[in-house]
Amino acid sequence: MAHGDSLILTLVGAFVLAFLLGLGALRLKLSPLVGYLVAGVIMGPFTPGMIADRQLASQLAEIGVILLMFGVGLHFSPKDLLAVRRAAVPGALLQVVLGTGLGWGLGRLIGLGDGEGVLLGFSLGIASSVVVLRTLEERHELKTETGRIAIGWLVVQDLVAVVALVLLPLIAGTKHPDALTWLGQIGWRLLKIGLFVGLMFVIGGRVLPWLLVGLAHTRSRELFTLGVLAIALGIAWLAYAAFGASFALGAFVAGLVLNGSPLGHNAAERSLPLRDAFAVLFFVSVGMLFDPIILIRQPLAVAGVLAVALAAALAATLVLRLGGQLDRPHAALLAGSLPQIGEFSFLLAGLAVTLGAMTHQAQSLIVGAAILSIALNPLIVWATGKAAGRV
Repeated sequence: MAHGDSLILTLVGAFVLAFLLGLGALRLKLSPLVGYLVAGVIMGPFTPGMIADRQLASQLAEIGVILLMFGVGLHFSPKDLLAVRRAAVPGALLQVVLGTGLGWGLGRLIGLGDGEGVLLGFSLGIASSVVVLRTLEERHELKTETGRIAIGWLVVQDLVAVVALVLLPLIAGTKHPDALTWLGQIGWRLLKIGLFVGLMFVIGGRVLPWLLVGLAHTRSRELFTLGVLAIALGIAWLAYAAFGASFALGAFVAGLVLNGSPLGHNAAERSLPLRDAFAVLFFVSVGMLFDPIILIRQPLAVAGVLAVALAAALAATLVLRLGGQLDRPHAALLAGSLPQIGEFSFLLAGLAVTLGAMTHQAQSLIVGAAILSIALNPLIVWATGKAAGRV
């Protein structure tokens, strides 16, 4: 690919292939995410044909991550979470813990180190917000009690994933000649991140809503949309450049700050189209990292990774069912909806590979199992419903 036109060719290839394959997946009653991931596989270096610029695609995907995290912050509602806290909080944490433990055990069996096994398992314990919400919406369950529990469950896991994204560079990327120096370096970086969060809520909590109100008074949709994007991208860059935090954390905090403002809902609507478009690029870029040969070389390992994701979700919902926090229909639908590996798992695995804490082989296992879990989502939901009916 010529360097001069690599940007336009990457964008054209990604959007056209993602559209066609996403439409095909939808016709097959699958999530469009399957099509987006397969589009990335086709454009990646492990398959013949068009090879996109992976470095450029990853930078475009980073914008998708920023906008995705900004949207998570904008839609985070402590009140909704508190309303379903008895089921959502312990269930979400239990799925993460079970996924981490089972994934570590599987990692040891297939030759991974302890740290890489823990990261593998943690990635498998985080459900895909996109897939779960789409599943509930298709079944008209989003506004029901099950939907509210699922949303709270996903919010808790998203917050856990955000914390992991913050801590992983501090732990894996910090050079520590001795324990005391290592703890000091981590403490200093956490202090800078804490300072950023504090300044955002104290100063940004006053400045950003005022800025949105001023933009709204211009009565220009373009300027308001541009202002929302400038806030998301600008604060993400500020967090990274000045405070040593990640782009994702900066965007998430910016969304949290705007969430309580009168125009927070308008800001979410304005950022949605671009967020969706760049989210597609994010999933395409993840597919580009997947080597399909691993399905032939290590089919048992891929099956094991998929089994861990399924087992963690099923066991978490079963424990809550036995404990009385969930009734049978709620437990069945949640058990079928939550095993899908999704966006935050990809983020964590990608960051771990960048930091040298995970190999590309382990990342391919996660992506391969994710494609299978998303594709099997309708069958899993049907099977858990049938099983609950027999019980």
